[in-house]
Amino acid sequence: MKIFGKVLNIVLLASLLLVSTKSIASGGGEEGKEFNATELINSHIGDSHDFHIADWKGHPISLSLPVILWTNNGLVTFSSSEFHHDNDGHHVVDKNGEKFVRYKEVIYYADKFENLSEDDKSALNFGARPLNFSITKNVFSMLLSVVVLFLLFTALARSYKKNKMAPKGLAGFLEPLVVFVRDDIARPNIGEKKYAKFMPYLLTIFFFIWINNLIGLIPFFPFSSNLTGNIYFTFVLAFITFIVTTLNGNKDYWGHIFNTPGVPVWLSPIMIPVEIIGMFTKPFALMIRLFANITAGHIIILSLISLIYIFKTAWISPVSGAFVLFMSVLEMLVAALQAYVFTLLSALFIGQAVAEHDHH
Repeated sequence: MKIFGKVLNIVLLASLLLVSTKSIASGGGEEGKEFNATELINSHIGDSHDFHIADWKGHPISLSLPVILWTNNGLVTFSSSEFHHDNDGHHVVDKNGEKFVRYKEVIYYADKFENLSEDDKSALNFGARPLNFSITKNVFSMLLSVVVLFLLFTALARSYKKNKMAPKGLAGFLEPLVVFVRDDIARPNIGEKKYAKFMPYLLTIFFFIWINNLIGLIPFFPFSSNLTGNIYFTFVLAFITFIVTTLNGNKDYWGHIFNTPGVPVWLSPIMIPVEIIGMFTKPFALMIRLFANITAGHIIILSLISLIYIFKTAWISPVSGAFVLFMSVLEMLVAALQAYVFTLLSALFIGQAVAEHDHH
């Protein structure tokens, strides 16, 4: 318990340090400039082309990440540190005869950006943007989690080769989790005959989501990203579950969609569209649930810490710090719970697709 308490204290202090440095970088510590909580929160929950580590003598210390673009003139690569401000305050870089503008962490062609209205300056305006394969903060976090997963399970495999008895150390921690996914998620929802086929996928998404959730709670480099709070990321995970479910659907699954048992034939024009829509609402719910829960937690924690700067007094810090500590502990639970829920629902959807029904 003492160790756990010390860990929580470190997390709290690191969180306060992170917000302090970020508030200065975003203008909170500049003389004559009001602290902007919205800007601080958006900078944390959004993606970025660099890591803000700390501030030193009023200057931010950042790790610039590589920018990789496929443009009209082919492949262009450079460091995000090369972006500089033009007369309009935009981040501009000139490479291979082309100019690029970074606006709200989205990179556009400079000539096309000048003609865009404020409503057209969107990440979805692909006509004004080169193809962006950059290593952003979220991509870096994702690759880091893959490395962590690889090291964890490689060490687990080695421990089983050396020790044929009861698992110890890391294996003793991971084995109950693997058994939990198998016995409490896969078997009950997919069935004894077919659960083993989908265990690699279920284990991957469970640990992948959980580790990235925890990485998002650690407020200092090389962590501090918000990968699972990025709707593009949750969309891809939900889409993969949708593909796995659809490709493994048996005749009973498709028969239920296009010829719902027990429903009169004259209702088919109504039921078939409803069932088809239901195919897409399931992964949509997966996507929104993970995105909303993780993002909401980050916003609440940062909002609570921002109260210190909004009220401009240290007297509010004990109250703010207590609530931040409570929310940080709660978010540790949410990190595991959301990984469990996503894996459980994925197993449930797959189980519905592969289940064999008795026909009488």
